[in-house]
Amino acid sequence: MYSLKKKRILITGGLGFIGSNLAIALVKKGAEVTILDNLTPNQGGNLFNIEPVKDKVDIHVSDIRDRLAVEQLVKEKEYIFHLARQTDHILSLTDPFPDIDINVRGTAILLEACKKYNPRVRLIYTGTRGQYGKAVKLPVSEDAPTNPRGIYEITNLTAEKMIQVYHDVHGIQSVMLRLTNIYGPRSQMKHNHYGVVNWFIRLALDNETIPVYGDGKLKRDFLSIDDAVRAIILCAQTKACFGEIINVGNDKPDTFLTLVKSIIRIAGKGRFIFTPFSPERASQEPGDFASDITKIKRLTGWKPNVSLAKGLAETIAYYKKYTKYYW
Repeated sequence: MYSLKKKRILITGGLGFIGSNLAIALVKKGAEVTILDNLTPNQGGNLFNIEPVKDKVDIHVSDIRDRLAVEQLVKEKEYIFHLARQTDHILSLTDPFPDIDINVRGTAILLEACKKYNPRVRLIYTGTRGQYGKAVKLPVSEDAPTNPRGIYEITNLTAEKMIQVYHDVHGIQSVMLRLTNIYGPRSQMKHNHYGVVNWFIRLALDNETIPVYGDGKLKRDFLSIDDAVRAIILCAQTKACFGEIINVGNDKPDTFLTLVKSIIRIAGKGRFIFTPFSPERASQEPGDFASDITKIKRLTGWKPNVSLAKGLAETIAYYKKYTKYYW
């Protein structure tokens, strides 16, 4: 297993939800962390996210599409965790071009910079379970068909395929992860365009009504950010993971109704109401989803450790304490 102590690491999108939690975890492991983030409003980038390690990371406020900046930042790095992207699902429905420009062209710029200036770097990419689209059968394994139902998911899949090509053809050692429904501290909470669990938590903490679509029996494999970050790091440390597409999820899904009732109980506030799917949501709804995590278990020994109740309690406690930085 590769050690990350004193390793020079770049995290693109490192001030966002997953990136900031990853940065904190890597600093704790003794890594030398550089963050690239453009701090686009409402996309999740937040300087407060890295408050615990703010004096131990090097921050560059720039854009993944800035070729010169990216070329300089990839030099001499030993690992790159690529998380920068356009993440607003609603925007992707109304305007596909930011997703294409950031998620596809931005990834191409990063890959070309690696090829030219640092071909020995190890690259870890975090895609989404949405790349599968509607599940053919549950749980969904890595060899399941990929039929994404939105531009955001299509561009994530495109980026993944590009990274696979650069791994196979140009020798850029890469791990391609497909993450499920991640929740936890440090997610943006200003709007409901992504991160359904965290948005439901905000509604509960504001003592508002949480909409439960349909009958609430749809299932998702909700995964805490702590488990997700641990999986990402383990995959980066494991030689057998390079060149592989790997699910990071939960093979024991919960219903939305269970989720919402748990949030209300733990928060001590809020209520819920059953509501029909809007046409937009219905068009993109993939149905029940649970990840087959056999592969990551076999390669790294990872499995989820944080129960839904524990993860929600920790998340709610965080936002109660730091509301002013997220609302």
